[in-house]
Amino acid sequence: MNIRPYIDQLETEALRGRQGTREDVLRLLALTPDSDDVRYLGEAARRVAAVAAHNTGRVWSAIGLDSRPCPKNCTFCAFGAKWGLVREERELSAAEAIAMTRRLVEAGVAWVTLRTTEYYGFDRLCRLARQIRDAVPGGYGLVVNTGQMGDEEVAAMQAAGIGVVYHSLRLGEGKCTCFSPQERLATLRAVAASPLRLAHLVEPVGPEHTDEELAHVFMTALENGASLSGVMARVNVPGTPGASDAELPEARLAQIAAITRLCGGLRVPDICVHPVSRQAVAWGANVVVVEEGAVPRNEDFCQDVWRGFDVAQAQALFREAGYALWSAAEEGQAAR
Repeated sequence: MNIRPYIDQLETEALRGRQGTREDVLRLLALTPDSDDVRYLGEAARRVAAVAAHNTGRVWSAIGLDSRPCPKNCTFCAFGAKWGLVREERELSAAEAIAMTRRLVEAGVAWVTLRTTEYYGFDRLCRLARQIRDAVPGGYGLVVNTGQMGDEEVAAMQAAGIGVVYHSLRLGEGKCTCFSPQERLATLRAVAASPLRLAHLVEPVGPEHTDEELAHVFMTALENGASLSGVMARVNVPGTPGASDAELPEARLAQIAAITRLCGGLRVPDICVHPVSRQAVAWGANVVVVEEGAVPRNEDFCQDVWRGFDVAQAQALFREAGYALWSAAEEGQAAR
């Protein structure tokens, strides 16, 4: 059957505000990643990005505030105590976090994410967020990526100047992690019921994950009102249980990014791909990530950016793909 008229229809409906169904997602995931049909899908997704994202590329930055041997032992995380890769606690000071934020904002990032382990402390995180907002002016979005939370924590985050929560129902939740899907879903519901925006990627993806698993996680993001979605490939950290597993091919990563763009429609204006992929950016992803500090995909504390990928490189990638660059001055409001 010729899939292209179906892709054309999905593109038209996306631009009218409709989001894709689980069946749409599954049908597109079943396509062969390096096929001409997926290239056609990617081109359609790029056209949707020109409208949904106002053809604007945005850099997501993440500052890992702390690392420590973690008893949660998620199989894909370098911090797991069982793996023995991280042997001592390390934290950034408030002054260091403020200095990093200032440098990133001056470089032109759209978001600054404060990422913590489960043990950083919620009150400390909110206090740091207020300090950063006071010290570093600008229209950037302030994001947190931390542990589970309920209505009280969500309200406190908003009061601290935080606008976005990154949280996801991860692939293999309850099997590759010690968290139950119900715990993760409770946090998603708390964020969805609040004025805070939700960022939720399909992650961490390996080639072993089925189309049904991928569709379930993406539909969970849509059902909880995510305004930023996309896809993160699993990084096989040496010394973790998945170190010898196959890695996700870039063509499949880009295909999933294109599907999240086409099926997210206008209600998911920002689609992120991580690690960076030129093909995914060409196929509708308008957000890439620059990471510093504690990175769960790296056993060492990153004194510089993870894998050498910095803001200037991200901006150059967007220019090459025909995107305009996000500007706080032009937008005149906090980053969405």
